[in-house]
Amino acid sequence: MCGGLLALLLTTLSACSQAPVNSPYAQHSAGQNVLYTAFSQRSPKYLDPASSYSTDETPFTYSIYEPLYGYDYLARPYKLIPRAAAGIDQPRYYDERGRELAQDVPGEQVAVSVYDIRIKPDIRYAPHPAFARDRTGEYFYWPLKPGQLKGKFGLDDFEHTGTRELVADDYVYAFRRLASPRVVSPIYGIMAEHIVGMRDYGEKLKEEEAARRAAPEAERQQWLDLRKQGFDGVQALDDHTLRIKVIGKYPQFKYWLAMTFTAPIPWEADRFYHQPGMAEHDLSLNTWPAGTGPYMLVESIPNRRHVMARNPNFRGEPYPCSGEPGDQREGLLDDCGKLTPFIDRVVFSMEKESVPLLGKFIQGYYDVPEADRGEYGVAMRVAAGDSAEKAALYADHGLQLRSTTEAQMYYMGFNWLDPVVGAGDTPEQHEKNRKLRQAVSIAFDWEQFVAIFQNDQAQVAYGPVPPGVLGYQDAPAGINREIYTVEDGLAVRKPLEEAKRLLAEAGYPDGRDARTGRPLILHFDSMGGMGSSAMLDWMRRQLAAINIQLEVRATDYNRFQDKMRNGSAQMYLWGWVADYPDAENFLFLLYGPNAKVTYGGENASNYHNPEFDRLFEQMRFLDDGPQKEALVHKMTAIAQHDAPWMFGYFPKSGGAYQAWVHNAKPTQMVRNTLQYMRIDPALRAQKIRQWNVPVWWPLWLLGALGLAAVGLIWRVAQQRDRRTALAAAAVQEGAQRGKEESQP
Repeated sequence: MCGGLLALLLTTLSACSQAPVNSPYAQHSAGQNVLYTAFSQRSPKYLDPASSYSTDETPFTYSIYEPLYGYDYLARPYKLIPRAAAGIDQPRYYDERGRELAQDVPGEQVAVSVYDIRIKPDIRYAPHPAFARDRTGEYFYWPLKPGQLKGKFGLDDFEHTGTRELVADDYVYAFRRLASPRVVSPIYGIMAEHIVGMRDYGEKLKEEEAARRAAPEAERQQWLDLRKQGFDGVQALDDHTLRIKVIGKYPQFKYWLAMTFTAPIPWEADRFYHQPGMAEHDLSLNTWPAGTGPYMLVESIPNRRHVMARNPNFRGEPYPCSGEPGDQREGLLDDCGKLTPFIDRVVFSMEKESVPLLGKFIQGYYDVPEADRGEYGVAMRVAAGDSAEKAALYADHGLQLRSTTEAQMYYMGFNWLDPVVGAGDTPEQHEKNRKLRQAVSIAFDWEQFVAIFQNDQAQVAYGPVPPGVLGYQDAPAGINREIYTVEDGLAVRKPLEEAKRLLAEAGYPDGRDARTGRPLILHFDSMGGMGSSAMLDWMRRQLAAINIQLEVRATDYNRFQDKMRNGSAQMYLWGWVADYPDAENFLFLLYGPNAKVTYGGENASNYHNPEFDRLFEQMRFLDDGPQKEALVHKMTAIAQHDAPWMFGYFPKSGGAYQAWVHNAKPTQMVRNTLQYMRIDPALRAQKIRQWNVPVWWPLWLLGALGLAAVGLIWRVAQQRDRRTALAAAAVQEGAQRGKEESQP
């Protein structure tokens, strides 16, 4: 027995000396052309592009599916480029009588915009069992025979796969699915608002589905073949030409074609998954997509691991050859013209907590912490600034901590309906209230706010349009001259004396009402969880500097929303994340007909300026170009003068990448980033060995102690056996003696 324990102990020590420590993947995998990253919380819920709307799903959906358009990976401002489409085709415009109009016609005259989009030939779907056919042309897995699904829980469980070419009808089918009552799609309402006939089509499908509920169970469960009926707004003119009819003129529609909501869906996959038993085996488009993109899902273990591999049928797309200033210096143009993707497989492993995730990243086991999240680079930059030890560690590891200002913003709004900070009832009061808002805006030091509460990982905003969007102006041109002066091309916040002067002209000398002598009290309506007490105390001090008292009215988020809907809030802090990189997507937050109280829109300040609205209506119909850019600048100047917002800041996101990860550029707008990344597996394997040299002496010490214990046990056992033997011999000897004495 002791020999067995000794052998087991030696075997364990030998195995430990050979096994990787803390690695999320198999030994010797570090040298393979595989990118390792993590996901947290849960596995992606929706991989069906019609339903997917969560950030954690985008690394999968934008790698597996191909919308018609996408974004240039490196260009800023963001530039629309074709993906499955052959080019970015301009729409043709028609009036109500069907007569074609000139391209530069005023938008109000356009009844219908017609997009004829050419699709690249020879695009093929990744291998999928839905396409599999036998020699006679019959589908292997349609209809499924009884028992044919036994033991099948993933696509790799199906012996046969197939493929076919992408055709325009696949996009037609995808748009029809958005309107299907059997599909939960967050984008249907917006699409139905803009595409000719789509809303009526959706209502018709809904009525038919309601009637179907009264039918027998077998009929209710039948596949809904959307090829049988459609609507005029989306048609296939031929295999490689898609026509979409948009109501009126809506130039921003092209950006929706860069989202996976409009990615193609092959009818065969929809039919394949709508068979008895599929749902029970967790087989659906939400779990096993069918796309034409650079990658395909090949392994999926919910809440544990997901693996994407190269789509062997992907044609390859060239890496971009130009970008913004600095990209060449960062090595982001080194792969100019080479075909993507560069990486063979992408492995996502579950990490429930951020601390072990970052620990494994520092050890080199993860190439990127989480592919869909941009806070890691920002957090690590802040940590390096706070700790010389961490800064040295990150530098020694050659970590790339890059950040970028995103197309999103946080702003402090004034309610235009409020008698104190709003528009005012008379021209005189309007002017006084404007000066009050400007005084508050000068006193509210956003540079300090960003330094303290954002750790300098945000950019102070001078207007409503963020970087990366056409119409944004950097310093000095974009500096808000109402709040800042310009010195050596830099913004310098106006002194508090200027704020006090404006406050006096607004009717509040020294912070008191000139008529009543009462102190001026402003109210900040805070939503639940928005702002710590330290932040609120800081806000109070900002206004106390010009003798204004700030009273915080904190409520939960539901009550806060009620206040915003009924217009009872006075000042509030809110944010906006762009759906697409167009100035319209930010300026509409200040467009009068979008006022929240009157119209239920997203203009939370209920701001209204006739000239701003007139320019907005002009701008919204324009394609990108100098004319549109000039109108954006004019609207920005109006908003700066009226000050319905303190423009706040544009938050930054950042990426954290290992030294062996190339072509890494953080962005929250471009979602198919994995296609462009490249890794150096040999360098990774070398660094992992260097950074993770096992410290085995504690185990050998434990082994020595174990051996000593085994030896001690052996000695004790030997002594016990000897004593037992001696005792037995003594008993036997005594018995023998007694026997002899008893004999006559």
